[in-house]
Amino acid sequence: MEQGKVQAAFTLPSHLSCAETDDVRIRRMMNDYGSSLLRMCFLYLRDDALAQDAVQDSFLKAYRKLSQFRGESGKKTWLMRIAINTCRDYQRSGWAKQVDSRICLEELPLSAEAAEPEDDTVIREVMLLPRKDREIVLLRFYQQMKIKEIAQTLKIPTGTVTSRLNRAKEKLRLRLKGWYFDEDEL
Repeated sequence: MEQGKVQAAFTLPSHLSCAETDDVRIRRMMNDYGSSLLRMCFLYLRDDALAQDAVQDSFLKAYRKLSQFRGESGKKTWLMRIAINTCRDYQRSGWAKQVDSRICLEELPLSAEAAEPEDDTVIREVMLLPRKDREIVLLRFYQQMKIKEIAQTLKIPTGTVTSRLNRAKEKLRLRLKGWYFDEDEL
């Protein structure tokens, strides 16, 4: 038998090999980004069970649309966009209006990279920012995303990201003045 015919005889049909590849790809993304998505969803929804549901829904949506992922942005950026939209859908639902939205930092899922902060003053102030400012701060400093990635995630111009970030930092600077050190003493 010729070499090419032997290989062709043992090749899986394209629909099976593609599905297997998608399974492997989504499992890898779940392992790589699952905890980041869970923390972001928890910060958005302020409810552990809803956050877990949102992450599951986000990965289901990603799995269904995996063949449409063009790689124009990073996988984390793409997944974060899906998760943010899923959280927004949850917040618009009637169920979200029944949930106590006060954040309990003790219930915040632990990050793989960082330990829980000793003083929660900063995160509490971040959570009090308006939604548009809060999501920029969380993506930039909490998820360590670059300005360009945030712009792709939120589908807004990089200039808008920069101006919202500067506005949010100024609000935080004013709210936290004297908390860490008194800037007037410098």
